[in-house]
Amino acid sequence: MLEELSTLFNQLTGSNNWIIQVFVVVFVTLLLAFISKVFLRRLHSRLEKTKNLWDDTLVKSLHSPATVLIWVVGIAFAANIVEQETNAAIFSAVSPMRDAGVIIVVAWFLLRFINNALINILKQKEENKQEIDHTTADAICKLLRLSVFITAGLVILQTLGYSISGILAFGGIGGIAIGFAAKDLLSNFFGGLMIYLDRPFAIGDWVRSPDRDIEGTVEHIGWRQTRIRTFDKRPLHVPNAAFSNISVENPSRMTHRRIYETIGIRYDDAKHMNVITAAVKQMLFDHPEIDNTQTMIVNFNAFASSSLDFFVYTFTKTTDWIKFHEVKHDVLLKINDIIASQGAQIAFPTSTLDMTESVKQLIQHKVES
Repeated sequence: MLEELSTLFNQLTGSNNWIIQVFVVVFVTLLLAFISKVFLRRLHSRLEKTKNLWDDTLVKSLHSPATVLIWVVGIAFAANIVEQETNAAIFSAVSPMRDAGVIIVVAWFLLRFINNALINILKQKEENKQEIDHTTADAICKLLRLSVFITAGLVILQTLGYSISGILAFGGIGGIAIGFAAKDLLSNFFGGLMIYLDRPFAIGDWVRSPDRDIEGTVEHIGWRQTRIRTFDKRPLHVPNAAFSNISVENPSRMTHRRIYETIGIRYDDAKHMNVITAAVKQMLFDHPEIDNTQTMIVNFNAFASSSLDFFVYTFTKTTDWIKFHEVKHDVLLKINDIIASQGAQIAFPTSTLDMTESVKQLIQHKVES
């Protein structure tokens, strides 16, 4: 097609004016690129006013790729004119390079469209106050981008004259050797895939592992490793393969938080134990931040060395770490007030020294003297 246009152009302008032809082609290319840019910008500004997100996403993704595509075709056209006049061997590479350039531009457009579509979808869900699963959205986006890269690469190789079937066959044979050499890399890749499929945690979740010194907020889930921000603000990079060998807790998905405390009163206040435990239990039932539909236990528990212990076992409605401690703070102070209101005291470790009469008389004599 380009060769026929070049021949027609030669007939119209004369074969001795090929430099002018190249100049005209470059000028027309520049003009078309400018018109395309202005047209797409104005079209995008109009489409932004509509409720449909896909049309302006499509046009926005076309901005830069359309301009580059015009330049690729225009430069290839000019190079064909020069090739016909000079017969230089270097210009024989123009045609495959043009085809590869067009494929790259199309792949670029698809990648931009995928990214812009993801951004618009998330924005729309936030505006509608719908629940957003960032981990799943990120996984789908990465899979689509990977598919575009692989497809574009194979098409470019086919365009450049390489046999795809031979490459795939080589990949099958070489894949075994590569698999052994990159065992850790592949295990991390499939570990990341399992995280995306099983979704034991998502970006923004607080996770911890009792098997490893891992605790913090998930910032990024990649194909090779996951970045966790610890509570002292250090980035912790964990290979994805590690999550298949350890247990992971996700406190962010707790339904409630538990208050489990043991409180002791003096032995002298044993007669108040029933009243105190009953009052504490009633206080928990009436507390607005305690979920009384969950297990709630307030009972005398043990004869300790210097106290009579009762324990409090209940659950808060909130799962927020900061608010939980505020609720626990309030509950413990109310328990202290209940104990004090009964004339009892919270016990602390004490020791009793039992002395014989002779020792007592000796101490008394020493004091008097």
